[in-house]
Amino acid sequence: MKKRQLGNSGLEVSALGLGCMGLSFGYGPATEKQEAIKLIHAAFERGVTFFDTAEAYGPFTNEELLGEALEPFRDQVVIATKFGFKDGKPPLGLDSRPEHIRKVAEAALIRLRTDHIDLFYQHRVDPNVPMEDVAGTVKDLIAEGKVKHFGLSEAGVGAIRKAHAIQPVAALQSEYSLWWREPEQDIIPVLEELGIGFVPFSPLGKGFLTGAINGSTTFDKSDFRNTVPRFSEENRKANQALVEVLGLIAKDKNATPAQIALAWLLSQKPWIVPIPGTTKMHRLEENLGAEDIRLSAKDLLEIGNSLSQIEVHGHRYSEQGQKMVNR
Repeated sequence: MKKRQLGNSGLEVSALGLGCMGLSFGYGPATEKQEAIKLIHAAFERGVTFFDTAEAYGPFTNEELLGEALEPFRDQVVIATKFGFKDGKPPLGLDSRPEHIRKVAEAALIRLRTDHIDLFYQHRVDPNVPMEDVAGTVKDLIAEGKVKHFGLSEAGVGAIRKAHAIQPVAALQSEYSLWWREPEQDIIPVLEELGIGFVPFSPLGKGFLTGAINGSTTFDKSDFRNTVPRFSEENRKANQALVEVLGLIAKDKNATPAQIALAWLLSQKPWIVPIPGTTKMHRLEENLGAEDIRLSAKDLLEIGNSLSQIEVHGHRYSEQGQKMVNR
């Protein structure tokens, strides 16, 4: 697999990473540990060197899983994890106080079985803690060798600029896909200006862009999509039009809708690195196949024109989640 650099940071990763959250948390019951390790190893064998986790995924169990799975080849991979929630539990609210950031870093190093975190993201901007204090704390951790690079997740333009002025931000992780293109308005231009890489999470629209979800799909009771307005039965039916158009484009390219969605992201900027997640080996193979698809300028124009005529229905977060993004 080809490599990409996240902005001007010098941090080199595989063109596609692996979002590991769903192996432990968020999309129903956790994957059995040995099966999850097998999938992580398969990703590495196929050239993936960028693995994404967070203390909040579980909490803690996803970091422990990655620590065990990646230990045999730790020096050949880049591990990203995150801080910013009280006790690692999003429902308890935010906590990016300097002492808490340090506490999270020390605990993550143990769970990840490593002496450094390659990329340490603030999971959500904390309005109660000045960004200067957050960035300054991570800067100190970098000076101590415990962290290599600083990242932000779902941060707004003001927060990005403040953080970057204190400690260069290597990457912003936010949602970006063919059915969530808001970052194109303000975020991507600022990242390009400052030389910051972009790591889109949910590049397949939390599974919707694969075409495997429709109006009659039911989710496990622990699946967080049950709380996402965009995934209400009514909105899933309304949003089916987007997947149908994507399916036609994919058929023309002898690809799958998921592969076109990922190839489209890869075509936007050379410093964009999507991190699709999956619990299934055949989906891993499918996703990684997107790197081989080449979309011409004409293809990209046609995709953009076709999909821009379709209105996407429903917010991407619950009301509580919506309050924590784009600060």
